[in-house]
Amino acid sequence: MRQFDLARSFALVVGIVFLLVGILGFILNPTDGALLGIFAVNIEHNLIHLLVGVLGIAAAFTGWSRLYAQALGIVYLLVGILGFIPGLAPDGMLLGLVHINLADNLLHLIVGAAAALVGFLPIGRQAVSGEGYGRVR
Repeated sequence: MRQFDLARSFALVVGIVFLLVGILGFILNPTDGALLGIFAVNIEHNLIHLLVGVLGIAAAFTGWSRLYAQALGIVYLLVGILGFIPGLAPDGMLLGLVHINLADNLLHLIVGAAAALVGFLPIGRQAVSGEGYGRVR
């Protein structure tokens, strides 16, 4: 019987995706612009993506994946909510630090909700039997 750890898999996948998005942001929009023509980014936003990516990969390999998912859930839900408050994001600049737009805010809420679900609900670790297809204990 092997252990399937959803939190670990989540941290690894999210970490790799964020790392790639950060790198892509610097390649396609080195200073400022719209990543893939959709998401507002700037240097700080790209650096945050790189940091979140590195932390996710590290969490997956150090046993901190559940805490990573919890922290990511809280922070990204908060950032997503703050992005909808006009006084905190004048001219698309959240707290004067990172460029954001509606697509960013929605994606932040989705990532935050998924991370919170993985981090806080008891669905993260299940024993999976090697016998039979799809049999879970």
